Amino acid sequence: MKVGVIAGDGVGPEVVAEAVKVLRATGVELELVALPWGSAYWREHGAMMPPNGVEMAREFDAILLGAVGDPGVPDDVTLWGLLLTLRKELDLWANVRPVRLLPGVPCPLAGRGPDDVDMLFVRENVEGEYSGAGGRVGDVAVETAVFTRAGVERVARYAFEQARARRKRLTSATKSNALRYTMVLWDEVVEEVGAEFPDVERERVLVDALAARMVRNPDSLDVVVGSNLFGDILTDLAGAIQGGLGVCASANVSPGSAAVGMFEPVHGSAPDIAGQGVANPIGAIWSAALLLDHVGEAQAAARVMHALADVRVRTRDVGGSATTTQVGDAIAAAVAE
Repeated sequence: MKVGVIAGDGVGPEVVAEAVKVLRATGVELELVALPWGSAYWREHGAMMPPNGVEMAREFDAILLGAVGDPGVPDDVTLWGLLLTLRKELDLWANVRPVRLLPGVPCPLAGRGPDDVDMLFVRENVEGEYSGAGGRVGDVAVETAVFTRAGVERVARYAFEQARARRKRLTSATKSNALRYTMVLWDEVVEEVGAEFPDVERERVLVDALAARMVRNPDSLDVVVGSNLFGDILTDLAGAIQGGLGVCASANVSPGSAAVGMFEPVHGSAPDIAGQGVANPIGAIWSAALLLDHVGEAQAAARVMHALADVRVRTRDVGGSATTTQVGDAIAAAVAE
């Protein structure tokens, strides 16, 4: 299988190197192809990736991405020039983020442990509030959220399928009391799809109340489905609950299709710590486990996840003192054994 590796910016190359190390430790035969796209590529070529970058991406079975972002490049350039363009053009409409508290990782919620934090977020990934529709004239700017029945339906159905395979509870993040068109459509479609899953308990919760509930009662949540914006915000909060963004993984996928999947830690490029050897590689390694599962290597993915839970070598952001490389070495060794 052929995997494109975009190390990206900031700490991206550091954490991706450890994820690649773990992938190789599994023994799975993967052809890893480095794609030097990102802000450095932009400085040289005036673009974050080649003009045929999307077509090149389609040639892979999966893509592993480190991070995108550079203080010297506008954020809208880095995001729309690479990450968001790949998501949209490849139609990677589901952003899947597992939220688990690994043993030994401190939780900021007093009295909470691994048994209390086990959620799965399914975020609509190509339309909604991040559709890119809008414009600006002088001091007036309009950003239009675009929701389609087909877009909501497919992400809702996938979320219900995940809930059915887990603890059979689904929570839909909404704000239909204030957003009377987009979120009302969202609620209607989620209810319609939910009728096909009578064995799955479903509820809809206003997104602000849901944020509070995540802090007070994270164990009451199983699968959460949300729009592009709501899913983005809630998963950052979820990341803090599971120990920080350094341990968070994500998959950008198009379930049911042969489309390439893109896997990335959800943290940013963290330029303030780049090159210091202190970045947490767990998010990138966890993303590599999701990648393995996506390409049909479920046993190898399970070995990586067991190693993440069993190895207690940690970077400073989660209470340890190890370097990025030391964490990667320890996890790779556990996977190989």
